Amino acid sequence: MSFDPHQYLKTLGPQKDDDIDLGLAALSLAALTQPGISVERYTHHIKQLVLEVQARYGDFLEEEEPDSAQTQLKALKHVLVTEHGYGGDHETYDDLQNANLIRVIDRVKGLPITISILYMHVAEKCGWRVYGLDIPGHFCCRLDKGSERIIFDPFNDCKILGAADLRFMVKTARGDHAELSADYFEPVSKRAVLMRLQNNIKYRQIEGEDYAGALQTIESMHLIDPDEYRLLLDEGVLFAKTENKMAAIRALEAYVGRAPMGRDRQEALIILEQLRQGLN
Repeated sequence: MSFDPHQYLKTLGPQKDDDIDLGLAALSLAALTQPGISVERYTHHIKQLVLEVQARYGDFLEEEEPDSAQTQLKALKHVLVTEHGYGGDHETYDDLQNANLIRVIDRVKGLPITISILYMHVAEKCGWRVYGLDIPGHFCCRLDKGSERIIFDPFNDCKILGAADLRFMVKTARGDHAELSADYFEPVSKRAVLMRLQNNIKYRQIEGEDYAGALQTIESMHLIDPDEYRLLLDEGVLFAKTENKMAAIRALEAYVGRAPMGRDRQEALIILEQLRQGLN
């Protein structure tokens, strides 16, 4: 029986975060928009990356390099960058293909988050600790080994990032008044990584007025995180834009029933009232 990405994604909701297979989940999300694609071909490729990284790391140790975070990163970089050419797409950054892991593997380039997913997944399968960091305006990785900690940028060929680099990123994204926060160094959960990946797609679809496509992306996000009620607001607005008023009303009613008091809830109530009046 062939792999069914939609059925697999249905299993994500109840899973503990540590149990999520990040690579398989990202490939499954990518496959939703490419019916008939063989996910197994891409899982095989990722398994080969893992074997190559492990072998390269073993070579470094035999050459009497230290068993360290630096050497782990060196092995990851050698295989993913030097041998396979993975890196960021600087020329066509906003291309939707860059947020689709299948197309990223085909093209060996993508967004910071999709390239980072490869590093996080491969490292985990090697038994190493690489986490995603949600730096404002960018997505980076942190590699931990013992007391060692390295922050690096998979999008830019594994460049090691110091405090000055991170501060520059934050100020570029948030303004000259912004400073580094300890929160930026905290690992992002696997579920949050997948949600951010799909958010990249959703925002680009909305900007391109592909509202039907954005609704399909939101459907996949419900599978990843069934408790994320804020998706219902996006869903309601998008259903309204596609003239599906009853579906918009149901989504907004569900959102209002779960959302705390605040500006977004008030705006949802206004839209809801307008839609109800339009039915009369």
